Amino acid sequence: MSTIHCRIVTPKGVYREMDASILTIETEEGQQGILPNHMPLVTMLKIGKLAAEEKEGRRNYAIAGGLFYFRDNQADILTDAIEAKEEIDETRAEAARRRAEERLASRDPNVDLKRAEAALSKALNRLSVKRGS
Repeated sequence: MSTIHCRIVTPKGVYREMDASILTIETEEGQQGILPNHMPLVTMLKIGKLAAEEKEGRRNYAIAGGLFYFRDNQADILTDAIEAKEEIDETRAEAARRRAEERLASRDPNVDLKRAEAALSKALNRLSVKRGS
């Protein structure tokens, strides 16, 4: 069976390399499934879930957006942050959600609303991946 070799890179370096039979990504245009021999693709990823069907089974990741590049059964994902479901600290993610909601509700003119909204979106995504919803 053909597989996709996927390499995930963050500012800290290579986060993970794996072989998958399918990748499910969330793009600005919606959710896409990438199978082996898919046509070449370059797209932006939004804050969301990345799912990979690996040898050991399905693994879910919370990804903070980024760039997805696919060609010749090689996928490269460039992102600022990614965590596997098992790596997500639910208590920490819940605290980040509360902080972001408080910043948004404060009506403080010094609060960067776009940044607070992005923080809330990332926290909610991490919680969703951790809780399996």
